[in-house]
Amino acid sequence: MLSYEDFRNAIQKTLEAAAGPLTWTEIRTTAKLPQAFPNNQWVHRLEQDIRLDRRKDPHGIIQWSLR
Repeated sequence: MLSYEDFRNAIQKTLEAAAGPLTWTEIRTTAKLPQAFPNNQWVHRLEQDIRLDRRKDPHGIIQWSLR
């Protein structure tokens, strides 16, 4: 089972390497994460821990980035 720390590190590394914001599917694929959907409690922790920012684009797709 994936720990929060492994999840956090994978998300942070993937977003830092990206040229711009990514969708969850892009993050999951790039980081080879097993979850179809992210753990909502962990996502809220990421907003504090790594300054995760999630915004909906004009098409309603949530884009993830670091502030």
